Amino acid sequence: MRSRGFTLIEMLVVIAIIAILAALLLPVLSSAHGKGKQIACVNHLKQLSIAAQIYTADNDGRLVQNLPANVDTNSWVQGNLKLLNNATNAAFIKQGKLFPYANNPGLYRCPGDPSQIAGVPRTRSYSMNSWVGSRQMEANPYAGGYRTFVRDNEIAAAGAAKIWVLVEENEATIDDGWFLVTMDDSRPFASAPAIRHSQCYDLAFADCHVEAYRLRDPETLRMTSDAVQISPRNYDWLRLKDVTTIR
Repeated sequence: MRSRGFTLIEMLVVIAIIAILAALLLPVLSSAHGKGKQIACVNHLKQLSIAAQIYTADNDGRLVQNLPANVDTNSWVQGNLKLLNNATNAAFIKQGKLFPYANNPGLYRCPGDPSQIAGVPRTRSYSMNSWVGSRQMEANPYAGGYRTFVRDNEIAAAGAAKIWVLVEENEATIDDGWFLVTMDDSRPFASAPAIRHSQCYDLAFADCHVEAYRLRDPETLRMTSDAVQISPRNYDWLRLKDVTTIR
């Protein structure tokens, strides 16, 4: 008895079913891939936070220094990602005070960060809270009675689980390792958080736990350049300020 092959119509039906299944599965696979990158990002921030704690333990309770690149070069990380010769050069990571405690340059970059310079990935995705690691903010007009933190006992008094230390910075604003937060609302999101994990960004706190903050304000989600104007009443801005420092 001769075996019967597929008709053209049957083949087309099978192809159509495969196409439908692929269309259903691709978003799931894409979401899982993105989730994997966020999990890796959380792990990077946690390792950097632990490294910062070990640095503090080795240095008589002093937090690793954090200053703008134009003020001092003795900071937790070196380099300005706005400069071509800095942005892709891992030497600026290795020159930072934190590197002996987190000595893998890959830890300083989020796996989901798409930013490149001349086709080469930038070396860093993270920046440090401008109120942590120096008294620099007290010399600015932004202080308004808020505290800076340069020792572990100062962080402990404020609540280590309530003050963030490291953040994923938006590729449009990232430059040096100093994430400026103006508590007086004079420049909301002068340094902006990243928008790369399904509209979330990751924050590492002083007690080494990491949280994902979802961006909810439509104004924030339009941040694609450092020229975007943000309202002082922006929900995401107020939420970040609430865990940045205390009076």
